[in-house]
Amino acid sequence: MSEALLRFDMMRAPFATASAGDLYRAAIEMSAWADRRKIGLVGLSEHHLGDGGFLASPFSMAAAVAARTESISIGVAALLLNLYDPLHAAEEIVTLDLLSRGRISFTVGLGYREVEYQAFGADWAGRGKLLDENLRVLIGLLRGERVSTRGMAIHLATLPESKLMGLVTLGGNSIRAAKRAGRLGLVFCPSVDDTELGQSYREESERCGNGTGFVVYPNAPSTTLIDEDPDRAWSLFGPFFEHHAKIYSGWAHPTRRAYAVPKGRTASELRAEGKYRILTPEQAATALKETGSLHLCPLTAGIDPALGWKTLELFESKVECLLIDTPTDQAI
Repeated sequence: MSEALLRFDMMRAPFATASAGDLYRAAIEMSAWADRRKIGLVGLSEHHLGDGGFLASPFSMAAAVAARTESISIGVAALLLNLYDPLHAAEEIVTLDLLSRGRISFTVGLGYREVEYQAFGADWAGRGKLLDENLRVLIGLLRGERVSTRGMAIHLATLPESKLMGLVTLGGNSIRAAKRAGRLGLVFCPSVDDTELGQSYREESERCGNGTGFVVYPNAPSTTLIDEDPDRAWSLFGPFFEHHAKIYSGWAHPTRRAYAVPKGRTASELRAEGKYRILTPEQAATALKETGSLHLCPLTAGIDPALGWKTLELFESKVECLLIDTPTDQAI
């Protein structure tokens, strides 16, 4: 079934007229709206010490979304596990799983910004081994095991209702990440559409007795807005896309591969590259039918919520209508 998703990272450009509070509250209201539409997921991100702001508390944000919604899935990608105590992270995950009635999922990521590790006192040089240890503790706790760590055995007094397979997945862009996911028996969510990663994951998963496993490729996602007049809309939203691209690409680590990192800097370059796009309702419906997903980002870099709502209203009034009772729609 083809479903759009609503994505928020809460970045705010210095020229944005909406306050941070306006944006956070709008994101919650938009999530409640999405709960009643052909939108399957609210996606949340995590970063710290980012210029222009970024969502730094995904657990709190996910709890707020869960409280205002009934059926929509909520995904945190990526959860930077090495910046947390794994026991605390496990307790937060359980709480959200119970509150949301199993609608929450977390894609654990290694992270690629050294400054975040420094700020939280985490070992950047040994981040791979640190993640292995934190995952050992986290997964064991969520499975209801007694886990030895720091010279003592610990366990969770309350367990999640969801199975681990759907609750925690693993992201990454390297062969090592793929093998880590296979070894642990977790769903692998690479940040690039690289079939070699998938092959390495499946081989390691089978070697460790976990079957072939399951890979979720990003499928070339694009930050998307909907407007009847894309040329006009690019003149309005282009500066927000430029700011978002500048900040995000500036964080790129030399070894990091991710489709979402843009090469363009100007609005015209970004438009040609296609990682940021403004589609007409007809184009949006076609994209959704052909690819199975549509990443709606109505608050990109602090877009005024009133303008963001207009893009969502077009999804409701026109895109959804185009998806109903058509031959293509019957097959999705």
